[in-house]
Amino acid sequence: MKNIAALQKAVTGTLPDTEPTPVELDALDIEMPLILAEVELLDAQIITLDRTPNELDARRIRRAHRKVLKARRALTTQATVGGTSGVGA
Repeated sequence: MKNIAALQKAVTGTLPDTEPTPVELDALDIEMPLILAEVELLDAQIITLDRTPNELDARRIRRAHRKVLKARRALTTQATVGGTSGVGA
């Protein structure tokens, strides 16, 4: 069996330090409630993919959807009051 190996140098060299900046980490902290609410909604929707949703599933989805809307509203209000346009967009 013939061994196949790269005959050329790697196209991409070493990557620069790609740690998030403090500003990016702050933005993630601000958006984390919305991210978690969206994950909860997605989990509730995934549960119902392979079956007909029952009343408990429907309530779980509605509750998760309301939580997402509340988190979006809070994020929008915070961005408007704080003057940081573009957060959550």
